[in-house]
Amino acid sequence: MDFSSTQSEEDFNKAHNKAFINDILHFLSPEEASLISLNDVKQMIKPVNETYIGMKVIPIEKIVGSEGRYKDFDNRFFPKSSHLKNRWEHVDEAAIKSINLPPIKVYEIAGLYFVRDGNHRVSVAKSRGTEFIDAEVVSLQSEIVLKKPDNINDIVKQIINYEKRVFYSETGFGDITDYWCLDFSRTGRYDVIYNHILTHKYYINQGKTEEISMEDALLSWFNNVYVPIATIIQEKHILRSFPKRTIGDLYVWIVRYWDDLKQKFGDNISLTDVVSDFKKNYKVPLHRRIINRIKCIILRKAMDSSNSNSPDL
Repeated sequence: MDFSSTQSEEDFNKAHNKAFINDILHFLSPEEASLISLNDVKQMIKPVNETYIGMKVIPIEKIVGSEGRYKDFDNRFFPKSSHLKNRWEHVDEAAIKSINLPPIKVYEIAGLYFVRDGNHRVSVAKSRGTEFIDAEVVSLQSEIVLKKPDNINDIVKQIINYEKRVFYSETGFGDITDYWCLDFSRTGRYDVIYNHILTHKYYINQGKTEEISMEDALLSWFNNVYVPIATIIQEKHILRSFPKRTIGDLYVWIVRYWDDLKQKFGDNISLTDVVSDFKKNYKVPLHRRIINRIKCIILRKAMDSSNSNSPDL
């Protein structure tokens, strides 16, 4: 075994160990250590079209995810599985010997890059501290521009903040209600709220000769629908059973749950009973979350072991 082979094996072991330690540090929040899936981001941003850009030199730090290999690497592109070893070491050895490899292929969306082909090359480049890499770029067009995230949670927060700015700006929600903390932990919820307001407006207008304004409908929805539910959520301390969620999240879930119960049992179901029943049926105890996480780690290790002797694809 020559020097480059020995060095590349050592490099892989270091990178693999960093991924393992990262996994342990995020034991209770595994999504924070996971590489970002392009498909997850596309579902949240919903790009409008695709444009071929061509060859570019792109900054490594803006490559934050992968189209298809996001389970093989952690959020810093360190290799999580030992079955990546042979391919990873070959790429690393080429880097040690200054052998030029073909450009990687990436998608660009919202100012960030996701690997289509060349995940091992990106992993090696990041572990070696390389700043730029040649890439063939296809751009997925969207209005939002994202700052470099550490994980998918950062992207979710940035998209939610963007959606909130748009919702408050286009509806005048804050000025009408003087309520500036309608917040969510998931994307797409402001569209749900807008549809709730439109539905409320529709029912208010039934039997009226003159249609009420959107501003009046919004204020009526806020005072007569949102505030009563939010008040019960706070009085019953429901948020304690749903860590990292917001009153807005619970409002959306409870309304959906209430609608399901009405379809099954009729309209004579009190809001207080709905909220209590929701808490009882959907609360996830801490010990259950820990057990589920342990099961995921054991399963991944078992799959890693079974794939360790498989050929690279």
